[in-house]
Amino acid sequence: MERTFVMIKPDGVQRSLVGEIISRFEKRGLRIDALKMMEVTEDTAGVHYAEHSGKDFYVSLLDYITSGPVVVMAVSGHSSVSVVRDMVGKTDPKKASPGTIRADFGMDISRNIVHASDSPESALRELNIFFRESDYSEYSKPGEKWLYP
Repeated sequence: MERTFVMIKPDGVQRSLVGEIISRFEKRGLRIDALKMMEVTEDTAGVHYAEHSGKDFYVSLLDYITSGPVVVMAVSGHSSVSVVRDMVGKTDPKKASPGTIRADFGMDISRNIVHASDSPESALRELNIFFRESDYSEYSKPGEKWLYP
């Protein structure tokens, strides 16, 4: 199994979409290994979005992600990075495929509801920013051992 990082951004929390988004991952057969609501500090946001430092949208990105509570989660399953990315959709909700989270709920590219890691390496880096090892819960879902040998 693979583990990835997902963040429901302030607009998703403010619009009461947390349950809907988590439900989509669970219905797909993915497992939530860690979950918490939190306020992202400017320092944490800077570490999380370090690859965007210096870009013209960087300051507004930090302002946005620190503007209200977010929900962060560790999601696992077979090929979870690519499965979650497909479920989330393209960054710009206007270009996202119908049925994806961003197409269904996103307002525009700067208010696109959710962040999902784009690679296993990014997932590990992002998970380590937001979670400690003690934050994870280990459990099996019925049939999981058969699904994910």
